[in-house]
Amino acid sequence: MAGVAPQIKVRDMSSCKVAIISASWHKEICDNLVAGAQRALSEAGVSQNQVIYVPGSFELPLAAQYALDAGADAAVVLGVVVRGETPHFDYVCQGVTNGVMQVSLSRSKPIGFGVLTVEDVAQAIARSGVAGSKEDKGYDSAIAALELLRVAGEN
Repeated sequence: MAGVAPQIKVRDMSSCKVAIISASWHKEICDNLVAGAQRALSEAGVSQNQVIYVPGSFELPLAAQYALDAGADAAVVLGVVVRGETPHFDYVCQGVTNGVMQVSLSRSKPIGFGVLTVEDVAQAIARSGVAGSKEDKGYDSAIAALELLRVAGEN
């Protein structure tokens, strides 16, 4: 485990529109990530959010771009990439990470990054926010996106 998530105060962000975009691979884990993101948005008063499902994590950056271009103030991308026996893992992880950063910077809009890049499914479950897990990366990534919206509003 990477450590303890920072304690960030959840503020009223009820005027914001946030898109949650989830990969469809490892659906049960992704559903837990989505639930965590939705809980964070609800705590912040965000009622204008939509959940968009894409085939896999590689498709997340383009779907986030579509959502931001359609008027979302921020996006939260969620997925699971499990290391396998081929270099596919490395290419997907690098492509998703670079793609999300490129979209965020080119649109000047925050994207919460909740893509789990793990060695095995047990590691993903431990980070998915399911009952008994030690981390909730869906929640954390939504809070990160909201916090960046707050920072943008102050500048």
